[in-house]
Amino acid sequence: MSTQDQVITILAEQAMIEPEDVTLDSTLEDLGIDSMGVVECIFAIEETFDINVPFNANSPSESDFDISAVRSIVAGVERLKAEQS
Repeated sequence: MSTQDQVITILAEQAMIEPEDVTLDSTLEDLGIDSMGVVECIFAIEETFDINVPFNANSPSESDFDISAVRSIVAGVERLKAEQS
């Protein structure tokens, strides 16, 4: 399963929707994921990919990890995975 597919699966599970309903242009708000859900998604991403996501839930706009859309989350995960290699 690709990084993109894994991220979409994690987000879909949190949003309680089908992965097919998640697009790369979807925002977390579009998916109905609230701030607590964002934190749970970050934890799931960290666990799934064995990475440390530089995300501060108290100041998401100041984070080095862009959660503005599914596409940016996938790109961030791929960047973190590459940095760990």
